[in-house]
Amino acid sequence: MLPVTLGQETNNNEIEKMEQLHLPAYSRAQGIIKLPGSKSISNRTLLLAALSNGETEILDLLKSDDTDRMLEALANLGVALEQNPNDSLNWKVQGINGNFPNKGTVQKPVDLFLGNAGTAFRPLTAALAFSDGHYYLHGVPRMHERPIGDLVDALRQAGAQIEYLKNEGFPPLKISPAKLDCSQPIKIRGDVSSQFLTALLMALPLTKQNATIEVVGELISKPYIEITLNLMQRFGVNVQRDGWSKFQISANNLYKNIRMIAVEGDASSASYFLAAGAIAGENGVTVIGIGENSIQGDVKFANELKELGADIQYGDFNSQLSSKLDSITAIKAKQKIKGFDLDCNHIPDAAMTLAVLALFADGTTSLRNIASWRVKETDRIAAMATELRKVGATVIEGADYITITPPEQLTSHAVIDTYDDHRMAMCFSLVSLGGVPITINDPDCVNKTFPNYFEEFKKIAKA
Repeated sequence: MLPVTLGQETNNNEIEKMEQLHLPAYSRAQGIIKLPGSKSISNRTLLLAALSNGETEILDLLKSDDTDRMLEALANLGVALEQNPNDSLNWKVQGINGNFPNKGTVQKPVDLFLGNAGTAFRPLTAALAFSDGHYYLHGVPRMHERPIGDLVDALRQAGAQIEYLKNEGFPPLKISPAKLDCSQPIKIRGDVSSQFLTALLMALPLTKQNATIEVVGELISKPYIEITLNLMQRFGVNVQRDGWSKFQISANNLYKNIRMIAVEGDASSASYFLAAGAIAGENGVTVIGIGENSIQGDVKFANELKELGADIQYGDFNSQLSSKLDSITAIKAKQKIKGFDLDCNHIPDAAMTLAVLALFADGTTSLRNIASWRVKETDRIAAMATELRKVGATVIEGADYITITPPEQLTSHAVIDTYDDHRMAMCFSLVSLGGVPITINDPDCVNKTFPNYFEEFKKIAKA
């Protein structure tokens, strides 16, 4: 295997950005799709492998803007990375045993540009706060609008030295060496973003001290914390928890490398194809790379489709290496889906797909407990409401909910804005299955997690 210089490869293969994508009217969906790797698992695994005490080989890593930002950051921090020349999705990561080689200086901190990758920015902020170095973390303008104050407040309770360089509570950040003290419980809000708790959990072993986290308020997006705890355990760190309100990590509970680990297919990405099957898949749409026993909470999206009447079938393909051959198939409901009312705390990302699925339901749909949509790549509640209205829906939005009443007939030739949000683009592709053409602005925003999404969608969408 040969080292790969990130960024250089991207520049050499830069493709002219597509401004709009016109999708024709479709009436059926059928086929088999192999899913890209999970973003949540990919970036967590990369960081934990880097923090471990030896070499880890990662298979089926997601290729996307978010993972590229994490790989570039780790390389800038001195982590040795090798990409398999025969399979670009397979990487070897040489762990640094909890001590990043590149520390920077007061005059020249390590400069880390993290784009709009929350799954890179938040965990790296926490890890570097405990790494005794000088770091400058920044991103695109939208990242500088995404709050990080609750995480910074929690890290400061342990002694971290973090400064806001522009607006209080938001990136960019300057991190300096600190004297750490975890003798008192660290309190962190749980009702804004689960990524803050994930970042704190993953970083605390670097202190080598006994540490306790106390969650203030209701913890949202619990399945994403389950992913974090599962992966930390696989890398040798066990976290004791008391419900979802208290987490404890013992001193010198350090990360250990895994010889080989495979990344599951992305459950959130699966939701678009499974929804396509539920909407128009009389012969079914199958996704490969994820199964009923996935560690990702968004796999429960399939259960929600089943509750709504879709025929959901799980493939039983066992592999010694991973669940990569597992599959889920969604077949169109025999009767039209009824409007539904759902608490979406357990599937916050896949819930966006349900918002578009509501266009195909009979009656009003309400999606609740989705306040985290407000602090994602865009304000997703506002964006979703605006774009659903373009296709004829009646929409009411609240602080943490949205209600959608579908129109008698979908508006043809709607032009959908995507707000530089990959999930907006992917969700609204499903509108075309209602037999109306639709135009997606800035379709390349899907590069964040699923660069070839529209090519894959066109494989299963039929006129």
